[in-house]
Parts: sequence; C-alpha cells; structure tokens
Amino acid sequence: MSLPQLAFNPELRAVLQRRLADMDRRSEPTEGLKEAAVTLVILPGDEDRDHGEASIILTRRAMHLSRHSGQFALPGGRIDAGETPVEAALRELHEEVGLLLGQDRVLGLLDDYVTCSGYHMTSVVVWGDPTATIRPNPDEVAAVHRVPLTEIAAPDTRQMIDMDPGRPPAFSLAIAGTLVFAPTAAIMHQLGRLAVDGEVERVQSVEEPRFAWK
Repeated sequence: MSLPQLAFNPELRAVLQRRLADMDRRSEPTEGLKEAAVTLVILPGDEDRDHGEASIILTRRAMHLSRHSGQFALPGGRIDAGETPVEAALRELHEEVGLLLGQDRVLGLLDDYVTCSGYHMTSVVVWGDPTATIRPNPDEVAAVHRVPLTEIAAPDTRQMIDMDPGRPPAFSLAIAGTLVFAPTAAIMHQLGRLAVDGEVERVQSVEEPRFAWK
C-alpha cells in the first residue's frame, strides 16, 4: 500500500513541530540505565527514487565496531557528562555523518525508549539542512540511507518476524532493501505515523530481536 508523498517544505516542518508538542510524550526513568540519544533528521530523499520527498537518515554501522557492527541505526550514542540529550544527539549527528545543525532545528522529542540492552534512549527529531553535505565517518558508519516518511508509515512496511521460539515476533520495517528491527525500527515508525497519519503509536512494548539485546 503506497501513501501520498510528503513534501519536504516549511508546511511539513510546522505540522511536525505542532504534533510533537501536542503528543503527550512519555518519559521513562533513567535510574540504573545507560543514557543515550538518537537523532531522527529529516531531509529530502533521493530525487530519482523518491522524488525528493521528506525522509529520515538511517545509517549502517561499520563492520569493525565492537558492538552492533553492521546493524542499521539512527545517528546517536551515549550522553556525555554535562550534556543534555539534545546536545548529545546533535553532537553524534555531526560526528557520524558530518551534519552540523543547531538547536533551532530541533522540532521535538518522541517517547523515551528503554532497550533490552539497558539503554535509555531519547529520540530527538531535527529538521535538516538540504544544502548540507552528508559525510559519513568511516570509523563509525558504513553507509547512509534516506528513507521516506511515507514508506516508514505504510502498513505493508511493518513486519512481525518470528525469530526466537517461545517469544513474540520481533518488530521490523522492510526498508532500505532489508529488514530493520526494533529499537531503531520502532522509533522510526513512531515518527512516521505521527508525520503521515497524525497518529501517536506507542512502540515501547514491541519485541526486539535477540541480537539487539547485547
């Protein structure tokens, strides 16, 4: 099922900022958890494939990394001492893909997400600069994809995959030519539904695959 294209324009920026402010965001306690922040940066997609419609940057982690090597992820990482989640998200965005954006481009926050591996993730939604050049850091990033918000929100993109006997199916999205699993898929899906349908879908309780627990 395909959805109408979502243009990258000032109207979408205003709509997203308003919906994020109104969404009754759910926060989670951080005690006993490792605090991290991820960035959902919105930019125009590929002109040939997606006609430049509003998309989210998704990375594939470098293969030599000691944790979650080769997995798909949003730009992000641990929050340093003295940093706010927004500051950490913007710093990691710059370090990983070379995009230097100010806090004036932050549209809002999605629900907190606590992972099976013990991370408290703050998800920061940022309006990108279409004139900026993406420069992946090879020490951290193997590839960068732009995934349209409409593709993320489409019902047939969502896949529940049986992976571990005796456990519920894992949540995934069929995007970027592969399956991307929770928690990354869950966070992206929440923004996609909010942007495209104006609906707040809670995704904290969806199942993560076992390989994401480490």
